[in-house]
Amino acid sequence: MRNFSGRNLILIVAAIFLLSGCGSRQPQSPQQNEPEVKVVTIWAERVVLTKELPGRTAAFLIDEIRPQINGLIQKRLFTEGSEVKAGQVLYQIDPAPFQAAYDKAEANLPALKSRADRYKEALIDKAVSQQEFDDAEAAFKQAQAELETARINLNYARIVSPISGRIGTSSVTDGDIVTAYQPVALATVQQLDPIYVDIPQSTVELLRLRRSLEDGRLNHDNAIQNKVKLILEDGTIYPLDGALQFQDITVDATTSSVILRVIFPNPNSFLLPGMFVRAVITEGVNEQAILVPQQGVFRNPKGEAYALIVDSENKVQQRILAIDRAIGDKWLVSSGLNSGDQVIIEGVQKVRPGASVKIVSSETRKD
Repeated sequence: MRNFSGRNLILIVAAIFLLSGCGSRQPQSPQQNEPEVKVVTIWAERVVLTKELPGRTAAFLIDEIRPQINGLIQKRLFTEGSEVKAGQVLYQIDPAPFQAAYDKAEANLPALKSRADRYKEALIDKAVSQQEFDDAEAAFKQAQAELETARINLNYARIVSPISGRIGTSSVTDGDIVTAYQPVALATVQQLDPIYVDIPQSTVELLRLRRSLEDGRLNHDNAIQNKVKLILEDGTIYPLDGALQFQDITVDATTSSVILRVIFPNPNSFLLPGMFVRAVITEGVNEQAILVPQQGVFRNPKGEAYALIVDSENKVQQRILAIDRAIGDKWLVSSGLNSGDQVIIEGVQKVRPGASVKIVSSETRKD
């Protein structure tokens, strides 16, 4: 009995330990198997939409200098590449033959005027016929016209600049013979301050922009709409803003584009005609824009953009997205996401649509 009781005691103690060990195990929580993800909460925000388009600079005013009379270049009166003023004399054509023609016409005028006056008085007394008076009057008026023509030609001997600007190289030198309205310009003057930038915009972009404005997705803000920024060929930003002048109404059939003309201040003539630039045009303002980080957007085998979101029950949902454009490191989404959605940006490889997840980190994107 004593041995039996001892064995029973040992068995009872072992059973107690086993039972206590089993009782200490807690049931495993289902949440411990849920994958962990990082999300960003998306909110609608106000975004100014811009478009970067290529363009070329063009002179504000340009004038090709040509003679209006035949003659010999007596003197070139400017320095090539310098600034000239409107009305400044650029070339002097030998004025001698034109001065002689003027002097001759001027000398003949008094006698013809006196003759016309005498015939007018004689006509009253019927001393001359009406035809004789008419001939004398016509000769006087012709002499006046010849004098005026001689005066104009004499003035044309001084070739002046019609505009202020920078003048280029001269195609003639002292002693060269020039002809009136010759095809080759003597020189070209260009006004560079301000300066134009001509930007071709495709008709596809133009129609898309108009639809966006008509649908209410974009608002027209006059305070910023006409401001244009310029990016130079080396990637630097031109420090002065430009203003949109007008949009051409004719479509270029070869490129299917219209020209936007922008005017920029150019006080130091930093911009030269013909330079290639990129202009940042403001299209409008989206008051309820949805921007999603690019790391949260993926492509399915069909090429469709999609994002994974976490709903109110902490389950994953897939949303097919319509992407408008990239803005910095984000995508502008035109459809597929709503304000307040939680988009998964980390841990996507561990989840699938319909699965429960655990959010371990959350960011809020709201400007």
